[in-house]
Amino acid sequence: MEELTLYSDGGARGNPGDAAIGIVITKPNGAILYEHKEYIGQKTNNQAEYRALIKGLEMAKGYGAKKIKSYMDSELVVKQMKGEYKVRNPGLRPLYESVRRLEKDFDLVVYRHVKRENDKIQIADRLVNEAIDEKVKG
Repeated sequence: MEELTLYSDGGARGNPGDAAIGIVITKPNGAILYEHKEYIGQKTNNQAEYRALIKGLEMAKGYGAKKIKSYMDSELVVKQMKGEYKVRNPGLRPLYESVRRLEKDFDLVVYRHVKRENDKIQIADRLVNEAIDEKVKG
């Protein structure tokens, strides 16, 4: 796959609290290629957003993608990745650096902020909640 689209979301119940990630990877035509959900322990919302992006990039790399369009509803993470905001939080710095290292595996990574109403972000958000529910109730 030359180009893939990544929709990622992370969330925590409490800040920090029980956290999870949700990922939807699509082909350029919008067809869903893969969905992933994972409980990640006690994290902040922003840490979860970064973890979702990291996992999504790792998965896209596994599909052999060279170009990634990454969509997130986290304005903070998108603006940090685009260089519009500095990464001041010491808890986010190593996660930011992990993303920068992963970017080197691709010819192009584009970051875009989308609203929660985006249909694929809604799927990613549902996956986050399912992962937390399964862990908490399990």
